[in-house]
Amino acid sequence: MPEEQKKKRVIFICAHNSARSQIAEAFLNSLFGDKYGAYSAGVEPSRVNPYAIRAMAEIGIDISDPRAKSVFEFTEIEMDLAVTVCDKAKQSCPFFPAKTVLHHSFVDPETFTGSEDEILEKFRKLRDEIKTWVEQFFSNEEAIDEYRRESTAILFKK
Repeated sequence: MPEEQKKKRVIFICAHNSARSQIAEAFLNSLFGDKYGAYSAGVEPSRVNPYAIRAMAEIGIDISDPRAKSVFEFTEIEMDLAVTVCDKAKQSCPFFPAKTVLHHSFVDPETFTGSEDEILEKFRKLRDEIKTWVEQFFSNEEAIDEYRRESTAILFKK
């Protein structure tokens, strides 16, 4: 496959790989699978959250099969971009071997309380926020390149 046609590899990292990173992975593969190969992992993987599975199933995306994965399963794979989607992952995993690392935090679903319907509604809102961010960020390759340039400039500033 010619280099310019090769999919860019992106990994989404959160604390447990139970919701936010799973949702982001599914949206990137669903919306931009022709340009990106998405993965997800957790610093302390647990299990995929049943509310996340339900919220995604409502819009026709099945994340019931993937298991929660550890970041250590991906250290030998060259990633173009690593995105931490929660503050705990950013603090616990300050370095991941990728060409570019960025942080975009989403609300922690472990804090969701209320009735089953209320919790599911909060997951829907989280799902929609992640989808909007994935659509906006990954549809604009110039923005990604600009982010890379800014990140590199920050690294080399004295």
